[in-house]
Amino acid sequence: MAIASTPELEADRQELIRLVTEDAVFHGDFTLSSGKQATYYVDMRKLTLDHRAAPAIGRIMLDLIRDIDGVSAVGGLTLGADPIANAMVHASVAAGRPVDAFVVRKEPKDHGRGRQIEGAEVAGKRVVVLDDTVTTGGSPLKAVEVLRNAGAEVLAVATIVDRKTGAQERIEAEGLQWLAAIDLDDLGLEAQ
Repeated sequence: MAIASTPELEADRQELIRLVTEDAVFHGDFTLSSGKQATYYVDMRKLTLDHRAAPAIGRIMLDLIRDIDGVSAVGGLTLGADPIANAMVHASVAAGRPVDAFVVRKEPKDHGRGRQIEGAEVAGKRVVVLDDTVTTGGSPLKAVEVLRNAGAEVLAVATIVDRKTGAQERIEAEGLQWLAAIDLDDLGLEAQ
């Protein structure tokens, strides 16, 4: 968990925590994208695509990467990273620190230019991989592999919610910085 760099951004983060708790945490029996079973599901797409939260998400996530020099683009595996990257593009322009966005497809397109990475050119660029909620780190690490194969210098993985179930260790083992805006303690949940 990271405390925001200004009182205004920390207020944004606290409001986001409230929205996540009230609108994006569902209790029941769920299978996560990692294949793990859980008794709750944090559905961040409900908020990354919501007018109440998206602008703050952009500001919070941009602030999260503030100390990483030379980031030219942000993005990750579609679909979780897409709205976050979009929000960050808008926030970065407003902050006077523009970054571009990219989308990593799960597989290369089978038509057109056959690209697996859309948006900003990443070859030779310093980039940060994003995700909305991370359990094992599998999705962001798939994006990291594709980006590295395309010649990008991947610096970090940044997520809105860290489920605190081993992703940080896997990401750091790949030589990447790990950044999370919110963790389970913030949400009053326990790791599963």
